[in-house]
Amino acid sequence: MSITLGTPPMNVLAIADTGSDLTWVQCKPCQQCYKENGPLFDKTQSSTYKSVPCESRNCNALSTNERGCDEAKNVCKYRSPVSFPGTVFGCGYDNGGTFDETGSGIIGLGGGQLSLISQLGSSISNKFSYCLSHKSATVNGTSVINLGTNSIPSGLNEASHVISTPLVEKEPKTYYYLTLEAISVGKTKIPYTGTSYYPNNDDVSMKGNIIIDSGTTLTLLESGFYDGFGAAVEGAVTGAKRVSDPQGLLSHCFKSGSAEIGLPEITMHFTGADVKLSPLNAFVKVSEDMVCMSMIPTTEVAIYGNFAQMDFLVGYDLETRTVSFQRMDCTNTI
Repeated sequence: MSITLGTPPMNVLAIADTGSDLTWVQCKPCQQCYKENGPLFDKTQSSTYKSVPCESRNCNALSTNERGCDEAKNVCKYRSPVSFPGTVFGCGYDNGGTFDETGSGIIGLGGGQLSLISQLGSSISNKFSYCLSHKSATVNGTSVINLGTNSIPSGLNEASHVISTPLVEKEPKTYYYLTLEAISVGKTKIPYTGTSYYPNNDDVSMKGNIIIDSGTTLTLLESGFYDGFGAAVEGAVTGAKRVSDPQGLLSHCFKSGSAEIGLPEITMHFTGADVKLSPLNAFVKVSEDMVCMSMIPTTEVAIYGNFAQMDFLVGYDLETRTVSFQRMDCTNTI
């Protein structure tokens, strides 16, 4: 729609958008703007233009992730989507794998030098977090990723229910290694026996024996440990009997008759962080009367997958080398 701004009035053509609140136009001096056919609005040529103070009602009406402040000049600033110029990315011409039609490629969040996180580095204070919504798997839900200093809760304490565990330095640097010490099924604590799949020459201990991965769905646990762990889960499930997965993918499935299936609480004991999983984290409903564990055995690298991470704010601080967990409803963090 065509509007005029300023005194004297300047004609501007802008998009009428029922999905936006703030009205904005490109203005001089423009640090980074898209190409525009018409002239840019010049505030110095308008006698009625004035800035908005940082603590004004209008400035505070911006959402926290949009609001900024030039404290030296006491001028309210707003933020729009951020661009990252000079970023290295790949163009794939011959691709395969277990991808569906929804996406187009991968955003690399790993620890290697080519990842987006490593390339942004100090500009995001080497910090990022995400909150994966369980509803995004079934409806048009949305999950959130946060980059920068404010992406991780400050005060790791019991009051805020934030817990953290050390990241272990190992090769390859792409992976984020954690140390899983045990898993509890109800009140039965089972020590984890898996060792690191990529041990350092001088480290054959339990440190760094599992990687946390937002791009893997299931949790994969060392097969020797899994036998006893699976038996403990089977013994703790009520109102259902053990059956085989019709698709042959999941290891431990349980089918009920008429009773409601009772599922045990599963707790992941990482170094310094006991992460209590909900049934949504540890089990997946495959039909009205059947659930399966979303954890399977592996003879390769152990992986803490994204089902187990749903409805947690998972924060990565690559300066302090820690990963933090805070339970929350990720559908309400948008």
